[in-house]
Amino acid sequence: MQDLEPTYQQLFRSISGAVSETGQKIYVIGGFVRDYYLNRLQSDQTCDIDFVTVGSGIRAAEAVGRKLGTKKIATFRRFGTAQVTWKQFSLEFVGARKESYRSDSRKPAVEDGTLEDDQFRRDFTINALSWSLNPDDYGLLNDPFNGLRDLKNHLIRTPVDPEQTFSDDPLRMMRAVRFSSQLHFNIEPATKAAIEKMAPRLEIVSRERIIDELNKIVMSDLPSTGFMILRETGLLEKFFPELCELEGVEEIHGLRHKDNFHHTLKVLDNVAMKSDNLWLRWAAIMHDIAKPTTKRFDSKHGWTFHGHDAMGAQMVPRIFRRLGLPLDERMRYVKKLVRLHLRPIALADEIVTDSAIRRLIFEAGDHLEDLMTLCRADITSKNHRKIRQFLKNFDYVEQRAAEVEEKDRIRNWKPPVDGNEIMEICGISPGPEIGRIKSAIEEAILEGTIPNTREAALEHLHSIKNPSKKK
Repeated sequence: MQDLEPTYQQLFRSISGAVSETGQKIYVIGGFVRDYYLNRLQSDQTCDIDFVTVGSGIRAAEAVGRKLGTKKIATFRRFGTAQVTWKQFSLEFVGARKESYRSDSRKPAVEDGTLEDDQFRRDFTINALSWSLNPDDYGLLNDPFNGLRDLKNHLIRTPVDPEQTFSDDPLRMMRAVRFSSQLHFNIEPATKAAIEKMAPRLEIVSRERIIDELNKIVMSDLPSTGFMILRETGLLEKFFPELCELEGVEEIHGLRHKDNFHHTLKVLDNVAMKSDNLWLRWAAIMHDIAKPTTKRFDSKHGWTFHGHDAMGAQMVPRIFRRLGLPLDERMRYVKKLVRLHLRPIALADEIVTDSAIRRLIFEAGDHLEDLMTLCRADITSKNHRKIRQFLKNFDYVEQRAAEVEEKDRIRNWKPPVDGNEIMEICGISPGPEIGRIKSAIEEAILEGTIPNTREAALEHLHSIKNPSKKK
């Protein structure tokens, strides 16, 4: 740790001095130490650092807060932990402890312990690394489980028997997959075998904990690797069976369809290369989710999945609710992209009319660019000529969309005539007729029958009111 940047050095020296005055031992442990050896520390970003002390974590935090001159101290007396915020650092202090678990819960019984006891309770060897901040051995690395060797060998391994580790806290199985996906590490064979065996234990973990780890996998730079491990170990089917159902290929009369599970993961990776938008990545995960439901074999056309876009959009809220994902505008965004993901492809296959482009812009609104990103990602053919042609067609669709939007201003369209004006001009009372008239004006604008202006809309409204004026 001698080559740490001055800010870290200053911080650790201050913590060392503050805690030593309390008579307690203090150590840096976990992710910060791991990331140091992986060269993943970024001093210009918010940094979470975990400390374990032999004694009271709250007492250590209070001493550090006084030393650093900050009153931003949050204490959690029930858990014996405290968090100190200083500059860009979030510093969490916990007393060293032993843990024991009941079979029906991932909440442990806790008692005071030593540094060694605390390292034994850690999830993986690479997260059990610690540095001493004590004056008599400052900077000494404590690595009882060869975590440094596992870092060099790119391995995820538990400090103790993996079956016991995952039985105690089944969420660690999700964390193993998450670290494997984020760090591009392999899961050590015995550890992976234990995940396969202990996968049913995931049922005692809350959906909030599971989705938190899953979203971290989704946000890794190659998320397919994490999803493949989830599938191979049997974890995925425990909380996301619809995605598992995409896997497999059927053949009739020599005609086969593609494996939609692997296709979906490829689309997800393609989106991940272009965007760090979590919900656009979820749209990639969900875009073909209804294919098993809509799959049919036609003797003339082979395998079809007609309506999987609309059916998939209908499935989004139900799956989001079960997984514990938000049911707000983020869900509606994913639902919209799933519903529309075939629309640009259809336009790319035919002569693009202004009317079709207007409807696409109108329905996609501010999400048109994201929709096109998803559509481009959806091209996973091994035929490079076909890929080039699709991309060229999408370029044309985007060009036409820009031209039509510049002319018609249809994106985020709002009715140029409101309900009160319709009632006044047509002499009608509130009721469904107003909605029908609004739809007629909207349809006329989208079809290009009238321009997208208030004047044209009013004139069209008068023609609807008095059909004899139509020309």
